[in-house]
Amino acid sequence: MSYLSRNIVLAPGTSPAVTLPEAAQLALPEKVLQFGTGVLLRGLPDYLIDKANRQGIFNGRIVVVKSTDGGDINAFARQNGLYTLCIRGIEDGQQVEENVVSASISRVLSAKSQWAEVLRCAQSPDLQVVISNTTEVGIQLVADDVRQSPPVSFPGKLLAVLYVRWKAFKGDRSKGLVIVPTELVPDNGRKLEAILLELAHRNELEAEFIDWLEAANTCCNSLVDRIVPGRPDVGAYNALTEELGYDDDLLTMSEVYRLWAIEGDEKVRAVLSFEQADKGVIIQPDINQFRELKLRMLNGTHTLSCGLAFLSGFETVRSAMEDEVMGQFISRLMVDDLRPGIPYKIDEAVARDFARQVLDRFRNPFIEHRWLAITLNYTAKMQMRNVATLVHYAEQWKKAPQCAALGFAAYLLFMRATEQKDHTWYGELNGEQYPIQDEKAGYFADLWQRLPPAELVSVVLHNQALWNHDLTALPGFATAVTGYLQQMLEEGVYATVAKHLRSEVPA
Repeated sequence: MSYLSRNIVLAPGTSPAVTLPEAAQLALPEKVLQFGTGVLLRGLPDYLIDKANRQGIFNGRIVVVKSTDGGDINAFARQNGLYTLCIRGIEDGQQVEENVVSASISRVLSAKSQWAEVLRCAQSPDLQVVISNTTEVGIQLVADDVRQSPPVSFPGKLLAVLYVRWKAFKGDRSKGLVIVPTELVPDNGRKLEAILLELAHRNELEAEFIDWLEAANTCCNSLVDRIVPGRPDVGAYNALTEELGYDDDLLTMSEVYRLWAIEGDEKVRAVLSFEQADKGVIIQPDINQFRELKLRMLNGTHTLSCGLAFLSGFETVRSAMEDEVMGQFISRLMVDDLRPGIPYKIDEAVARDFARQVLDRFRNPFIEHRWLAITLNYTAKMQMRNVATLVHYAEQWKKAPQCAALGFAAYLLFMRATEQKDHTWYGELNGEQYPIQDEKAGYFADLWQRLPPAELVSVVLHNQALWNHDLTALPGFATAVTGYLQQMLEEGVYATVAKHLRSEVPA
């Protein structure tokens, strides 16, 4: 069986199970320079640009810069930059299965061995956009010489590209670039811009260049959200290969949901015209709304549900959503407790629509998201994702959010360690041990050994070093958490959830 290549694209009908690009897409100019080859980039920005190209909107391809030789760079060369994205999930309550060959990537260059070619791209009049996903550590200031071939860091490489471009176009301000980092760092664009300016000063670059760097280029904060597991397991890959009729070493799985929120003005929107091709791309002056929705409703629901679902015997998010009791609890937690507690002004219709999309994602039959994996760093996640929501809810409604209180009680129960082995604490469920992978596991193990449940709740909620708040001050919260914890100890976790749903009246 042959590999995916231009020959397959240029011979329509050879693979009816996949949507192929038009031949004309392979000849579009290179408008984007992308740092990173990871699956998130292929599954979201690169997919969205390809979708726009199919509609005749953006009409530009991507040159990808890879930090090192080897790895998937050979697959990109063999497959002419083409890759298959297999989209699976639930959207608006309907199951979606779609296979698309993306032609958005024109070529992949190695920064290590092809840096001169990367710098030639910087001199192209077609270039308009820079995208990056170099992991969270990529947006950091390190000592770097932009005249190296190549510089060490991602900001150093980007500054070198901008410096060469400034020289090539003699400071023409119309040749500045729109730079969109997608690293999962708050204010990623603003931080990257500050690092570029600091590096420019440290490298003693011309004042005229620094002026151009600030005035002609735009670094946009952005937020990306899409689950992109990447290559499937061997069995699933073989089945897909049989269906598609070709091999693809870059074959990538993704969920249906997609969001790329970019902070920008009308100038940015004009350059990033691919926004018009998909509702998942949103460009507006303030994207904090999307960060708050994701953090408080998606991530917050995960954190307040994971202990409860795991201790109720559910291994995956999907299996819990398929259960009438647990699925109803998770929905009510998100919509009735967390939505009204978001500490940011968000239109109710927008929040409810977001909740509907998240619940579709939780029900995705193609993704096995394990509750035990979500409990990793449980305490830190609880503080970051949920405390502000709990405090704001209390300020607004002067009462305790009952689903959230039950989820918090389950967190405390999950943290009840019974044994430590090889520096890891373990809890016990139905006679089997589970790991408590949390830096505060020892703290909770000590409390459970010394204190009765009611006193333990009081001590933990009062610990401002954990929460930056005294959670005992929230009206009715300590009482609710204590009651649910005691009930779970006496009657079982799942039974407590079921009883709670029977007694609770939705807000």
